[in-house]
Amino acid sequence: MLVEQGLVERCGGVCELCGASHDLSAYQVPPESKMASVDNSLMICGTCKPQAEGGELDANHWRCLNDSMWSPVPAVQVMAYRMLTRLSGESWAQDALDMLYMEDETRKWAETSIAAEFREDTLDSNGAALAGGDNVTLIKDLEVKGANFTAKRGTMVRGISLSDNPLHIEGKVNGSRIVIIAAYVKKA
Repeated sequence: MLVEQGLVERCGGVCELCGASHDLSAYQVPPESKMASVDNSLMICGTCKPQAEGGELDANHWRCLNDSMWSPVPAVQVMAYRMLTRLSGESWAQDALDMLYMEDETRKWAETSIAAEFREDTLDSNGAALAGGDNVTLIKDLEVKGANFTAKRGTMVRGISLSDNPLHIEGKVNGSRIVIIAAYVKKA
């Protein structure tokens, strides 16, 4: 209850995104890796909340972000960034996104969640989803550019990591960290 009281004091009884004064509730900005606090939450109205949680967007409603994106509150900036990113097909939203300024730590918070939210699964040659830390086996010989060796078919790659591109994974072969096309491996 202390978080909600702190949010009410900070927001003055209005939604921190659109300024509405009805149907307000506390909303913890994902990812919820920490306990809810005033720093990682915001006060949000019943119109904004379902849309912020991934529901269908009413683009005209979100024009309010032209004002709220300038909030000094990092949680509000993060939500403004995420909503503007989802609306980036609208020219006004893209313009606002281009103007939005955030500290590096706040931008990292906003972008990591967006990457996770919209990330496609990385699939092996059999269509099995791969995750960081999985072990995979190469299904064909791969010439490793720049390292002057060929990674042989059947080589086990332990503890892979996922890259930004869902078509690629990273792993160590012959002591070198390399990028591998996920379609050339099978989950071990």
